[in-house]
Order: sequence, then C-alpha cells, then structure tokens
Amino acid sequence: MSKKSTTAVKATTQKKTRKPKLAVWKFSSCDGCQLSLLDCEDELLAVAEHVDIANFPEASRAITKGPYDISLVEGSITTPHDAERIHQVRRQSKVLITIGACATAGGIQALRNFKDVKQFIAAVYANPKFIETLNKSTPIADHVFVDFELRGCPISKLQLVEVINAYLNGRKPNTPSYAVCVECKRRGITCGLVAHGPICLGPVTQAGCDALCPSYHRGCFGCFGPKETPNTSALSTYWKTLGVKDDDLVRLFRGFNAYAEAFRKESEAHEK
Repeated sequence: MSKKSTTAVKATTQKKTRKPKLAVWKFSSCDGCQLSLLDCEDELLAVAEHVDIANFPEASRAITKGPYDISLVEGSITTPHDAERIHQVRRQSKVLITIGACATAGGIQALRNFKDVKQFIAAVYANPKFIETLNKSTPIADHVFVDFELRGCPISKLQLVEVINAYLNGRKPNTPSYAVCVECKRRGITCGLVAHGPICLGPVTQAGCDALCPSYHRGCFGCFGPKETPNTSALSTYWKTLGVKDDDLVRLFRGFNAYAEAFRKESEAHEK
C-alpha cells in the first residue's frame, strides 16, 4: 500500500471514530440547568464515553474550538451582546438544544416584559447610564432556529440524558407533552386541586418533575411551562368559582414561564 493510501485510510478511520463534540453555552440565567447536567453523575460519565465535551466552562477551563455537533444553550436573551452572540453559537452548531425556562420562555426575568424595564434599572442601580439591556427578556427561539426545546426550571437530568442520547442516535427525543396530572395519577397522589384546595397549575403544565410539589401537598407552580394544547381559560374559570381574584390569577400565571405564549395570554386576560 502506498504512503498516500495509508494516510487516506488513517484519515477515514479517525473520522469514523471521532466523538461528536458537545458544547454548553450560558446566557442570562442562574446556571441551574447547567448544574443539572453536572448532577447527572453516573449518567454524565456514560454520556462522556460517547461525546467529547468540548466547551463547558461551568465544568472545565479546557475548550476545544468548534464547530460543534450538539450545543446546549441555557439562558434568555436580555442584552444586545446576547442577541449578537447567539447567532455566533448557531452558526457553529449542527444541532442547537435550548435547556430550561429561561432559554425556552424567557425565564423569571421575563417579568420585566410586562413593565418598563427602565423603572427597574433606576430602582436597582446607582448609575443606570452604565446598564445596557434590552426592553424584553426573550427565549432563544425568538432569535435563531432551535432544533429542540427542553423545558423545566430546572430541567430534568433524566430528560436531558434522553435528549442527548436521541440526537446521538438519530432519533426523536422521547419527552412528555402531557400534563403534570398524569404524573400525579401514576404516583397515586390525591388531586390537591379537588381534595385539598391549593391553587395548582398541574392541569395546564407539561410533565417532567415527577409531580414533585403535589407529592408534598403543594400546588404545581408551572416550572415546565404550558403542556400541549393547555386549556388555561377553563382552569381560570374553575378557580374563579373558588373565589380567586383576577390579580391572583395574573400572579399565578406569571412565574418561571410567564412569557410562554399560553401563560402570557391568560395572565393578560385578567390584567386590569
């Protein structure tokens, strides 16, 4: 075999054995979803066997340049710099997956979207003129194409491993689109909305937390955002029969996923 042929065979072998490169990016957020990835422990070690974690500042200073096969993006777009940088991330990412309520719905910081952000800046900062920010906190999908949105505040580590596994194997991720109520039924939890009385967003919220709050006799706070085809108006109507006021309904829908379309529209419907 000639030297040229040997070199070609080596190059082909390296290409076949190259691990997909994974990058994790942070925008405006609390880092909680990135910590969920680190919290995977044994599962993370299994993932690391099949991918090259090439860019993850939360875990390591070692950074490998792109392009990247999979990018996980945490956080919302809140500054002009964010809006520019997300396009840079998209250009060097074959698959871009947003993780968490901030990246998929604007996050808790999207509460600013319902007011004049300049009022908040003036109240918090001694020198507002040095603060450069956008009027709204928006999800990543408002700025670039997103291949998959993984909900949660924070995300489920098991769902994260499932999504990464799915893209590594060229299949559709198997994540639920049904309501938290299904998780309650599976765990044998008595419906608090009917039996105990706590205000609960479970009927309109996507599953993913294994009904964590209802298992402690608390109502669902909507951490995973609206489920598929949520009937928020029917839920609000039911709450009103229990004496819940419009102001309380606004606050209930303005939580971690306040700017998700279904929750945003329902809160605005009760705003005076």
